[in-house]
Amino acid sequence: MSIPETTSAEAFWRYAGGKCLFEGRGEAWRDIKAWITALPPVVETLHLPSVSEPFLAWTTSGEVDFQEREEGHPWITNRIRKGSFFLTTGGAPYDVRWRAVSQEPFETMLVFVELPVLQRALEEVFGTDTTHVRLRDASAFNDEGLNSLLGLLREELMRREASPLFVEGLAQAISIHLARSYGVTDEESHSSSPSLPGYKLRQITDWMSEHAAEEFSLERLAAQAGLSRFHFQRLFKSATGVSPSRYHINLRMEEARRLLRETKMSVVDVALEVGYTDPSHFARLFRRETGLSPSEYRRQR
Repeated sequence: MSIPETTSAEAFWRYAGGKCLFEGRGEAWRDIKAWITALPPVVETLHLPSVSEPFLAWTTSGEVDFQEREEGHPWITNRIRKGSFFLTTGGAPYDVRWRAVSQEPFETMLVFVELPVLQRALEEVFGTDTTHVRLRDASAFNDEGLNSLLGLLREELMRREASPLFVEGLAQAISIHLARSYGVTDEESHSSSPSLPGYKLRQITDWMSEHAAEEFSLERLAAQAGLSRFHFQRLFKSATGVSPSRYHINLRMEEARRLLRETKMSVVDVALEVGYTDPSHFARLFRRETGLSPSEYRRQR
């Protein structure tokens, strides 16, 4: 199977290997996406694409020696077991591999909180100026609060019919917990990190603005900066607070909002104009980013 550089939250689990046991579907899962997957006991190397949304991986069964690495860096090893978390906030594609050290089946739960919900949580915790706030990455950690919240979410995921009201409340509670426990400001996250020079960053972001409707390519951007994909990804995120792929989506959504406000173009034409050939995918992404469908957003202008 061909692995893309970036993918959506909905498609990520397909590249993570294993078998999907439960998947959150329907109206109850608008604010949060969740899957429970059974994974093989041994995987040599698995290349995972990046996603724009922060996500949690929670080990619900098993114990494995788990390794991860980004391009150009050595493997990082952690022993993970039931209750272990990974918080990944978006970035470059990366590799993982693992080997079970127990007979218990290796199962994980993947959780993606929709960005509008997470944004409201960050605003509540950090104030209205959240431009320079993000969640930090964390690997193989334990968190009793998250254990409790995701345990409730897992029970709801395994029901024949989940409660929309309960799942919505859990999505908000999880978002607040993440913002309080793992939110950092640019000053905190950049204090010892280099970033792209101002002139170089402006060249890159200007080019991205002019070509926002084109397909995203991390490799092409890195080549323009004269850097490897890994180092460009790190330096760009250090300079802007978001990954290049996240910045690209923000540009498209900003232009889509402008077109919906200022023109009479149809939603289909707006989608095509900003680079989405599938209007349904555009509408789902627009709702995920803004909390409104394109038509609802236009009526509110």
